[in-house]
Amino acid sequence: MPAPQNEQGKELILSDDGSTSEETRRWYETQKLKGNIRFVLNGRNGGIAAASNAGLSQTRGLWVAFLDHDDMIAPHTFKVVRHVFKQNPRANFLYTDELVVDDMLKATGLMLKPAYDPVLLTGVNYINHFSIYRRGRLQEIGYLRTGYDGSQDYDLLLRYLDGLPDDTILHLPYPAYWWRRNGRTYSRKFMDAATTNARKTLSERFAHRQQPIRTEEALTDTLHRVMFERPEAAWPKVSIIIPSKDSLDLISRVLKDIFERTDYPNFEVLVVDNGSSDQAVLDLYDHYRRTYPQFSASIIPEPFNFSRSVNRGLSAATGEHYLILNNDVEIIEPGWLKEKVTCLAYEGTGIVGAKLLYGNNKLQHAGVIVGFGGLAGHWYMNKPREFGGPMNRLHVRNSMTCVTGAVMLISGDCARAIGAFDEENFAVAYNDVDYCVRAHKAGFRIIWTPFACLYRHELVSRGSDNSGERKKRFEREKDNLRRLDETRTFVDRALNPAYSRDKSDPKILIPTKLHTPQ
Repeated sequence: MPAPQNEQGKELILSDDGSTSEETRRWYETQKLKGNIRFVLNGRNGGIAAASNAGLSQTRGLWVAFLDHDDMIAPHTFKVVRHVFKQNPRANFLYTDELVVDDMLKATGLMLKPAYDPVLLTGVNYINHFSIYRRGRLQEIGYLRTGYDGSQDYDLLLRYLDGLPDDTILHLPYPAYWWRRNGRTYSRKFMDAATTNARKTLSERFAHRQQPIRTEEALTDTLHRVMFERPEAAWPKVSIIIPSKDSLDLISRVLKDIFERTDYPNFEVLVVDNGSSDQAVLDLYDHYRRTYPQFSASIIPEPFNFSRSVNRGLSAATGEHYLILNNDVEIIEPGWLKEKVTCLAYEGTGIVGAKLLYGNNKLQHAGVIVGFGGLAGHWYMNKPREFGGPMNRLHVRNSMTCVTGAVMLISGDCARAIGAFDEENFAVAYNDVDYCVRAHKAGFRIIWTPFACLYRHELVSRGSDNSGERKKRFEREKDNLRRLDETRTFVDRALNPAYSRDKSDPKILIPTKLHTPQ
């Protein structure tokens, strides 16, 4: 039930799903004198969707929100929400964060959500409670549908949001909903049915957009992985660009992995070498030139400049899309490149990153948060490989503001729009952050996927930036990032503003203000 709000202009509609308890009915009678409470008494138990629709049919307000009978909303919620809508008259939908409480209303957890992310939403219903809809649009789409038990709210959400401009879908970083979780568990049969119904509505939504898909389980069995259907002959050509020098063990392993362990049918490999002197490496290049016509290696002796090497590769590439690949990665599963190209099917996607692991199976890369420490940094580094993160986000695809350039797929459209990597300001460090921020500001979506998972043996080939001239160069590139990409004040929509931004493992901050909607 709502906590006391002391706000006018609201109504509470209780839709009873066929209760037979006389005590319940007597309580209804005691509440009828309260003018802003109305009751819908359904003659029989029809399920959540039918009961919700019966209540919806009696609504009169511009906005409609749903509240489970055993949950609460925080004091002042209506005042806060009304202010948000007044400041955002174009809004079509609003969702909030959630406070998880026990039966005694003791806080046991927080669900701190990112800004609207349609990619994440295809993997998990992270929006959940508290969701506020325009009544007119609910009428247009026909309210809730029966036959989606356990996922009826997810089905409603996907149909309601379909076609709405992203900037009219607001997230309010405020725990307005108090979700009472008292240890009850659902049966395996119920969970299986709910998961099946969730995947059914996902398939219907993509079919509505003329995108045939199939769905599989994600890294958690109740979450979802969307698989876009594509004939084997229809995979676009990808140009794999590998900056490298010497390091025989690294370059030989990554080339072997690409040509012998990767199941992608249409690619070329361009090694951009800034001056190898190891004859074994030169012989390796000759072997691949003779064996694979889609392989090339150019050797231009010059000081290492990652951005310049990438740009040389981009200039020579003939593919439709471009994969920037470090020589220190090791492929784990053959479908990694198909997964990355698959992600380009999400509308507006320009860049796709990967899940990277250290050799000890700890997380090296699960996305980059812009603004960490006033710069940018990987979040959840050194967590276990199976770590799911908040709301199991790391078990499904996410939109991010930035991903590492170690395994970065760039669409042809994005490459043409954004242009070259910045050789002058980011020769070695932060070139990927700068490129992603430019792509983000240009309106391209950036996706991180856990289903393309590789090892990265970081700094083996190039060494550290912690001494001498390398340290000076590193500090200059930090300054360039702060200056050119304004990372001190950058608000990364992938991270809830209630989280800290000073460490790789974000912590919940003590609230000191009401954050603006995302």
